[in-house]
Amino acid sequence: MGLLSSEELKQLLPAETSAFPSPIPTQSVSSDEFMPAAQTAKQREFEARIKEYGNELARHQGMSRRAFFKTAAGMAAAFVAMNETYGPLYEVSRAEAAIPEMAGERAQGLSKQFIMDMHTHFLRDDTRIMNFVRQREAVGKAGWNPALQGKPQTLEDLKFANYFKEVFLDSDTQVACISGSASEEPRDWFLTNQMKFDARANVNKKAGTKRMFSHAIMTPGWPGWLDKVDEEMEKLKPDSWKGYTIGDNTNKHLAKHPYRLDDEKLMYPFYERLVKWSKEHPGVVNVCIHKGLFPPQVENKFPHLLGYCTVADVGKAAKDWPQLNFIIYHSGYRFAGGGTVEQAWEQLQRTGRVEWVNDLAEIPAQYGVKNVYGDLGQIFAQSTMADPRVCAFTMGTLIKGLGADHVCWGSDAVWTGSPQWQIEALRRLEIPEEMQKKYGFTPMGPADGQVKKAIFGDNNARLYNFTPKQRSALENDRFAQIKENYKKDGEDRSNRTYGYILKPTA
Repeated sequence: MGLLSSEELKQLLPAETSAFPSPIPTQSVSSDEFMPAAQTAKQREFEARIKEYGNELARHQGMSRRAFFKTAAGMAAAFVAMNETYGPLYEVSRAEAAIPEMAGERAQGLSKQFIMDMHTHFLRDDTRIMNFVRQREAVGKAGWNPALQGKPQTLEDLKFANYFKEVFLDSDTQVACISGSASEEPRDWFLTNQMKFDARANVNKKAGTKRMFSHAIMTPGWPGWLDKVDEEMEKLKPDSWKGYTIGDNTNKHLAKHPYRLDDEKLMYPFYERLVKWSKEHPGVVNVCIHKGLFPPQVENKFPHLLGYCTVADVGKAAKDWPQLNFIIYHSGYRFAGGGTVEQAWEQLQRTGRVEWVNDLAEIPAQYGVKNVYGDLGQIFAQSTMADPRVCAFTMGTLIKGLGADHVCWGSDAVWTGSPQWQIEALRRLEIPEEMQKKYGFTPMGPADGQVKKAIFGDNNARLYNFTPKQRSALENDRFAQIKENYKKDGEDRSNRTYGYILKPTA
């Protein structure tokens, strides 16, 4: 596995130029860490509906379909199509899709909602990870974003300039954390820890406020890893630490150092350091851990790594270290990263559970802990676009088990484009009444209600000690001015996704 092989690449198309640019993605998109899932029958049904609505409503507004899809009404039309495809899961009306003023008024009313996205990515300038770019060059350049450069582009979509546009200009995101991923192959780190530090310093200097946080990636078991932790804590002062218990997620065939969070010999000396450092740097008590994204298809290739991808090691570590917060990225959801939402739905219908989301949600009750959190990166995007019933179930499960104050917003942007469609999906999503009754879930409530406010930003602000004073400073900083000018000049959300889609079959 690891980076996709030349044979696997022959089965794929670049999403930037080949995926339909709907406001909501109409099929699974992957990086070149794993094969994307095929477009489902329901996704094809949704795509046909949104194309039909786009043609009709755009013609009525006297604009192109592509232009219409960039508007608030175009986004509303996508959720109308989602409801008609999957059932009434999203709060939206046909009137909102047909009347731009109504959609625009709603969007403007929510545009100042506090969104703190602590799970985002861009790639280093010398990356080789996005080798699909060379394939993209062969079929034609995707076109550099005119709002930024006005010149041809190739791999720049996944670098900082487009990241800034997609996250800070094309979405309501106000604060973001730059994450990353390590690899035994040095060239395949998304960003080095120094690069994340530099990006954080650059953004915050230009904004004049605290707009960006950054992780440092830890590599337990690697030679000299604790010395490296000491060095980077002193030099880089990361806002939190992130790790991959699988060892090497990008090149799984190279994963020589998988580990468990409850390994007392390996991990507890690291936790001791965090507790010590937290007196001066409170954020370092946040231990962000990649879990899940290890479906049966991947397990079949790397069965020896399965035990490191579950959440079975979280409970003991959390109980032994109540001073720390264990923030589980992807909330342990198993079926993205090469799997399919049909697997999750089938399992849910058969067992009433979804691996390993239910396991995570049950940890507080099993271990008597209050320091375990669920991050929504990929779990929300992949389930929303593929089968929102699975999305509703996982949200209900996490809120019921962890508490609404322990579910944290992360989009994993920019892999699936601007996070605005995910933000809109959560604002509109409601757990169906039948599902609420069957599983004992509570309603999520309105877009600006307490549950969604907590998930979008309040929980992350509390975890990272982002104060009300810091939050209010964002209203008139340099980035706020840039965004205001961007809107006045005519904002231009691309609706592109970045990565691969499977070639259609006959």
